[in-house]
Amino acid sequence: FNMAGRPHKFASPEEMQEKIDAYFESVKEPKQFGDNFYFEPVTITGLALALDTTRETLCDYQEKDEFSDTIKRAKLRVENYAEKQLYMGKAAAGPIFALKNFGWSDKQETEL
Repeated sequence: FNMAGRPHKFASPEEMQEKIDAYFESVKEPKQFGDNFYFEPVTITGLALALDTTRETLCDYQEKDEFSDTIKRAKLRVENYAEKQLYMGKAAAGPIFALKNFGWSDKQETEL
């Protein structure tokens, strides 16, 4: 139990990692919409939903020493997906927006 008296959502980083891995495996499978097939994009929100939690809770877990690296690696996988989209697709606005949320910038800064 944590200090607030509520049990942690995940008993261990390993349990969380299993669910994270399941999310990344699930997005590899094509989904069908009508007669068309598509691949679901990899997102932080999608990850949170797969973990049955919220983005805020993910951030809270990232602050816990035992879960920090697990969450950071998962976020890095999402960031890697967005970066790859810049090279693969014609519509770059979505990946650019996602990368800006990871702290990327599209402006050049010069220090004098």
